[in-house]
Amino acid sequence: MTTIGVNGYLWQAALDTVSFAPLLQADANSGVIITDWYANPRTPGERVKLTVAILDQDLRADALRVAAARQVLQNGTWVAAPVTAATVQKLEDIILTRARDIRRTTLPG
Repeated sequence: MTTIGVNGYLWQAALDTVSFAPLLQADANSGVIITDWYANPRTPGERVKLTVAILDQDLRADALRVAAARQVLQNGTWVAAPVTAATVQKLEDIILTRARDIRRTTLPG
């Protein structure tokens, strides 16, 4: 296994969680994952871009930071739109839960 600079469970969980969007950057040493813009086919007039930062070797809630940018299509132009804090919190919760699940299934005993 390759040594990475951040918590491996959080790293894998973050990659799994944002896998619906095309990746622009995924650097395991710095712990940064950046997606390209993603538009859900059900809401084509809206798109999101995510940045996930894993800040520590430990599997803790404060070792993870998710930022989201959202744009909506207005008169043929993409315009910045607000992202609710609940959306970012939900993504962080999903990543943390997935990381704990991965750890539980990979640790012996």
